[in-house]
Amino acid sequence: MVRVRFAPSPTGHLHIGGARTALFNYLFARHNNGKFILRIEDTDRTRSTEEYIEAIIEGMKWLKLEWDEGPLRQTDRFDVYRNYVNKLISEGKAYYCYCTPEELEQRRKDALAQGKPQKYDGRCRNKERVQEVEGSGVQAAVRFKMPQEGQVVVDDLIRGKVVFENNQLDDLIIMRSDGTPTYNFTVVVDDVDMDITHVIRGDDHLNNTPKQIHIYKALGHEIPLFAHLPMILGSDKTRLSKRHGATSVMAYKEMGYLPDALINYLVRLGWSYGDQEVFTREELIKYFSFENVGKSSAIFNPEKLLWLNSQYIIKSNPEELAQMVLPFLENAGIIHKGQKIDRQWLSRAIKTLQERAKTLLELANSLRYYIAEDVQYDEKAKAKFLNEKSRGLLIELKDALNALSDFSIYELEKLFKSIVEKHVIKLGNLAQPVRVAITGGTESPGIFEVLEIVGKEKTIKRLEKAIKAIESEN
Repeated sequence: MVRVRFAPSPTGHLHIGGARTALFNYLFARHNNGKFILRIEDTDRTRSTEEYIEAIIEGMKWLKLEWDEGPLRQTDRFDVYRNYVNKLISEGKAYYCYCTPEELEQRRKDALAQGKPQKYDGRCRNKERVQEVEGSGVQAAVRFKMPQEGQVVVDDLIRGKVVFENNQLDDLIIMRSDGTPTYNFTVVVDDVDMDITHVIRGDDHLNNTPKQIHIYKALGHEIPLFAHLPMILGSDKTRLSKRHGATSVMAYKEMGYLPDALINYLVRLGWSYGDQEVFTREELIKYFSFENVGKSSAIFNPEKLLWLNSQYIIKSNPEELAQMVLPFLENAGIIHKGQKIDRQWLSRAIKTLQERAKTLLELANSLRYYIAEDVQYDEKAKAKFLNEKSRGLLIELKDALNALSDFSIYELEKLFKSIVEKHVIKLGNLAQPVRVAITGGTESPGIFEVLEIVGKEKTIKRLEKAIKAIESEN
């Protein structure tokens, strides 16, 4: 059975690159009816925090990347790592190293000055050296004994064959002198214990792979298959960072992006299926394979993501959008926290706006004139349309609306038509002043739709306010 894992370090929030790695693992597992495991690599105690662990889990849940096992934490497994270290020492595959940080740094400088490789010189492999320093009080680290000859070949599912020379690999530390295990070792032990069949991760880990392969072999475990994903770059072809815009997944939630839109965008950063751009989650699971993952770095394009998000909003069910937009209405102060709002009415209002809104935040702000008791006028719109020329028309319309018993689109259209025909004017001469009076600006859905949703009472109040505003100007 296929078993894959997403193994973030909780030293920050779930970012775009990590989310894509999680997504590719998730899709590969689902496509192959396998298991997707969430593992938290929290051995870096100085940088790992509970807050970041919770943030990563929250991001995964928001993206609906459900895992089958976990979250498993490395800090719960220190005894397991020590047992494996002792096993390697007893088999002569690892050894104690008594070199101090100061000694190692000096040797590194010397090697640099002489143009030699800056790698550990293996002196603690020598038993005589160990006997010399054993009683010195120096706390020993443990190093893995790396093969010195031959090659290791990585048969990568994306990059193809990648060859590394063993004599370039360091005898890496697998347990520090304070007794804490190191990344390259814990990763392998976890993969062994969790029966991981495929390691899918960013290609910034590729240089770790030959070292880890040797540890898999030393532990007598079958080596998993590797797939190293190309980096995600910003528009300037440098590594994606905050200067290119938001990189945290939850920042996109706060900006009003839909999780399915972000998933759709992330999968297209390096993977394709013909010319198709928009996919359901079921389609992604059905079509996903590494044959369609490119070898080149993907360029993150915020404008493309925004366009895709707008497509998802357009195609979404208004009732679902009504539920999703509520927190944005609260945050913008358009409704009070916990305020009851008629969901059916809200869905009707959303239906008139969803083709125009690119994010839920935009949608919430567009709903303001439907929900608020009052509106603020755009000054240019007010000057152009709320003036003496439109005052008489607004008064006539207000009086007619007062007498109207059926406040429907059909009756509103008939009423507007009768007024413009009576005065021999274009519909815009009446509709635009009314639009400014009702919404505060010159852009909105169809004026009859807007009035019906705003309702008779609010419409008349806003017309009265506009008439007074014109009169006070004069």
